[in-house]
Amino acid sequence: MATDPLSQNFSNHTRYDPPFHFFIIPVAVASLIITIVHAVKVPAGINFWMIVVALAGLMAAFKIRIYALKVQDRVIRLEERLRLLSVLQEPMRSRIGELSDAQLVGLRFASDRELPALVQRALAEQLSRKDIKKSVTDWRADAARV
Repeated sequence: MATDPLSQNFSNHTRYDPPFHFFIIPVAVASLIITIVHAVKVPAGINFWMIVVALAGLMAAFKIRIYALKVQDRVIRLEERLRLLSVLQEPMRSRIGELSDAQLVGLRFASDRELPALVQRALAEQLSRKDIKKSVTDWRADAARV
């Protein structure tokens, strides 16, 4: 069975949002730098205030991104708890509440077949999100991540 070269795995699952990563953030950083340079060359109250405004814009961009990721993690947490209820057998099913949010987010990549053993390992070894993702052998792609 040939593997799809475009399939998702641990080494390529990180997503970039081109408008955010390659336009909004660079423009916000450049604006802050340009504003600082201008304020140093032309020291006036309004120019120093513009530094504050540029910094607020940069911070707003990051906060908006972080808020979206947090909401997405909450949805993933709910989805994974529902999936675990249908995949796990007792006594593992009764231990779902012991999984941390980060562990639930990491488990989303595991196939249903390997999920029970990985949940058991995650609980026993207190695996981190990254360790869980590294342990997945049958990757379940998540192309909807923001």
